[in-house]
Order: sequence, then structure tokens, then C-alpha cells
Amino acid sequence: MKRMLLVRWMYIAVAAHLVVGVLLPLCAGMPLTDEYRRSIEAFFFGGEASQAGRALHMWWLALFGPTVQAAAIWMAGLVVIGDQQKNAYAWLMLALGLIVWAPQDMLISARAHCWTNVWLDLAAVTLMLPPLLWLCKTDLANKNRKAT
Repeated sequence: MKRMLLVRWMYIAVAAHLVVGVLLPLCAGMPLTDEYRRSIEAFFFGGEASQAGRALHMWWLALFGPTVQAAAIWMAGLVVIGDQQKNAYAWLMLALGLIVWAPQDMLISARAHCWTNVWLDLAAVTLMLPPLLWLCKTDLANKNRKAT
């Protein structure tokens, strides 16, 4: 029962990444993202960015959407493999991806005083890493039990 709930949680995490990836290009220039953009612009431009600087920032934000979408698709593949095959390696690869990505992303964000990114990264790691490690450990233990 616990495994099933954690696997569903991982499917929800994948869906959230896919939705965010789809929304980023659509929302990059909307007032919804103004505060976020202003905080980053303040660091890089010392205040309000020029129109060209703002356009460049919105372009980067929009461009990041397809990257998040692709990552969600790759994540979905590993979650399906981990779920259906009870494959510890799939869970481990997802966990290692988080472990490699998060510290670097948080460091780069912190250097730019982009604390929103740091908090989002911490939330992602906190909500995804423990279930992934538990699934990996459980599926590996079940595999070893069946082998003996």
C-alpha cells in the first residue's frame, strides 16, 4: 500500500513538471511573473531592466519551459519503468538526477539572489528524494529476496 501511494506521488510530481513546463512559455510575459522577473533583474541590472533586457529575460524563461517538459517526459519513463517492473535502478536514477541538479541549481540561484528558485528547489528535493530513495530500497530488497 505504501509503495502504491509513493508511486502515485511520483506520477503527480511528473505531472506537475509537465504542467509547469507547458505554462512557462505561456506565462513568461504575464503580470503573474512580474515580481519574479523584477527580483532577478534587480540583481543583474541593478534595478529595472531595459526593454531589451526584459525581453531577453522573458525569452529565457519561456525557453526553459520546453526543457522542463522534456525532463517531465524522461521522468515519466523512469517512473513507469520503476512502477511496472519494480525496478530499483529507475528510482535510483531519478534520485541521482535530483542530487546532481539541486545543489548546482540552488548555488547558481543563491549567487544571483534568486531565493524563489532556492525555495522551489528545496521543496522539490524534500518532496521527491525521500520517496524515491524508499522506492529504490524497497524494490531492491524485494528483488534480492526473490533471488534467494
